[in-house]
Amino acid sequence: MRLPAVAEFDYQGEVPHRMRWALARRSISKPDEIAYYLAYAPLQVTAQELVRVAGARWAIEECFQAAKNECGLDQYEVRRYVGWYRHITLAMLAHAFLAATARQPGERRGGTGGTAGTIELTVAEVRRLLAACRARPPHLSGHRGLHHALSWSNWRR
Repeated sequence: MRLPAVAEFDYQGEVPHRMRWALARRSISKPDEIAYYLAYAPLQVTAQELVRVAGARWAIEECFQAAKNECGLDQYEVRRYVGWYRHITLAMLAHAFLAATARQPGERRGGTGGTAGTIELTVAEVRRLLAACRARPPHLSGHRGLHHALSWSNWRR
């Protein structure tokens, strides 16, 4: 539903250039629950485009939550914008790398993981294997080593 324009924000001179919208979405599994969105978009944007963008919100939130869990997106202690920006950029790049690395084996082998009948790698598992690759030798670090990590990964999948 289109909302009335606000003169201070939606007009450039005498001509409106933005429009406010109210979107409502009902859950399929819980029809009594309705989610509401307020949107602020250029005049040429259609209701279908607003619905498409609102539908992408959940996937974006899941991506940020995974980046917080796997890559430390929320673990910054910086005082300036430049430091914050570098941290966020590096964390999101690391998450994209992990997700792409986890996805590649399934695409190459027709939907299966490392060997026939195994599941695909997860982001957390790729992270664990990368950590095992950079670990110090087992007799110095107490880790069991890369061979153990690979064997465990194959067993789990």
